[in-house]
Order: sequence, then structure tokens, then C-alpha cells
Amino acid sequence: MLSYRHCFHAGNFADVLKHLVVVEILQHLRSKDTAFHYFETHAGAGLFDLHSEHAQKLREHADGVGKLDAAQWPEIAAYFAALNAHNQAGELRFYPGSPLLARHFMRRHDQAWLFELHSTDVELLRANMGRDRRVRVRHENGYTALHALLPPSSRRGLVLIDPSYELKSDFDEVVATVLAARKKFASGTYAIWYPVVDRRRIEQLEHGIRKNGIRNVQLFELAVAADSTFRGMTAAGIIVINPPWTLMAKMAQLLPRLVKVLARGDGACFRAEILVGE
Repeated sequence: MLSYRHCFHAGNFADVLKHLVVVEILQHLRSKDTAFHYFETHAGAGLFDLHSEHAQKLREHADGVGKLDAAQWPEIAAYFAALNAHNQAGELRFYPGSPLLARHFMRRHDQAWLFELHSTDVELLRANMGRDRRVRVRHENGYTALHALLPPSSRRGLVLIDPSYELKSDFDEVVATVLAARKKFASGTYAIWYPVVDRRRIEQLEHGIRKNGIRNVQLFELAVAADSTFRGMTAAGIIVINPPWTLMAKMAQLLPRLVKVLARGDGACFRAEILVGE
């Protein structure tokens, strides 16, 4: 359960998709003066050295963020600005995970709660977040610890749920967590990241959202190759509940271009659809 280390995969195509969605949501939240709260159930280490032995072993970033030239993508300038905040000009050595991306967009009165169970990664996360009083790092199970903090005092915020799905039970756990959380914080935005290794699992996840009466749900998916049970993750997606009104138009614009740039084989495609209406 605790063997997964994101350092082997940082900056890959799945990260690009997830973080573009997260950045768009965070920009929307900070467009209003009132505070917001950020929660992440599986926060990881927070910052990844792309020159490290772990990252260099698979070099997944080379086929992900490494293929994007900021000059050619002015519409995601905010994403690149967040990356540049952790790198020297003209170099991409460090890739910030969702926690540091969130902190980049937080203001003085915003707050973040980050949960991580991996004993090594939680200490790295604490070090990477520094002594920022706006941020709480907890060595706890994010599925269960989340509920005690809801609803946040701001009544505004993003809950990012992005387990590794090493355990097949994670798919059911994700749905159960969202259902319980929405009973206390219905107005919050929820983003559920998922990898496509077994398409049937994703269909079950979508069904779990639909059948429980959740409204206003959008889905975004990026496939760099056709579904395959032999090649590991060939696609990844993110389901967003209570998305900002800007999100669908932004992702519908970006995903066709991302497919062309990041495709690794036949069957590369994308989804940008309303899973459940308002």
C-alpha cells in the first residue's frame, strides 16, 4: 500500500493533465477576494528533482512536460510560471507536485491541508513546504482525515483526491470519500484523478459518480496511446465536481493540441465532456 513513489513518474503526461486542471481551478478560486482552502488526500513529496536517479530511471518527464515549449503555449502561462518559480531561467530541473503548485497560487489568507501516508515522502513534503503557517502537513490517511476538516471556514475550496490506485479498493474508496465529504461541504470543488490501466475500472468509477446523484460533473482525459492491458498506463483523466465555469472551454481548447504533442502511438485521443449536468 505504501510502496508507490511519484518521484519515478513526476512530470509525465498524467501530471501535465492533472496540473493544468488544478491550476485552472486555483486561478478561479483566487479571482475572488475571499479566502479558499486546499485539501489533498495523497500529497506525495511535493517537489521532484528530474535529474535524480529515480526520475532518470524512467525519464517519463521527457515525454510529458519536457515536450512543452512555454513560448508555444501562452494560454497556460500560469502553469509555466509555477514551474519556473522552482527553477533557474531556461532550465527545468525541478518539477513541483500539486502541493507546491497550490501554494504558488495561495494568498496570505488561504490555507492548505496536505495528507501523506508514505513515511519518507511525508518528511520530504514537510521539508519542501518549509515553515509556511498557511500549510498543514499530516502523516495520516487522507480519506478519513479529510472529513474532520469539513466544511472549511471559508466555505470555498478545492479537494484533490489522487491516490496511486495500487489497491483496487481505491476506486470505491474515492467515491465513498467524495460522497461523505459532500454531505458536509457541498459547495466545494472536487477533483478526482485516475490512471487508465484497466478501462473497466474507470467505467465503474464513472458509474459510481453518476448513480449517487452528484450533479455538475465534468471529465477530462488524455490518452497518449490506445488502451492496453499490457503497456501499463496509456491514459489518465480527472473528474471535476462543481468545476469553475471556465474549465470546460479551457480544456476543450488545450486537449486536442496536447494529444498531438504528447502522443506515443496509435489510438491517442482525448475526452472533454459533461459527465453529469447541473
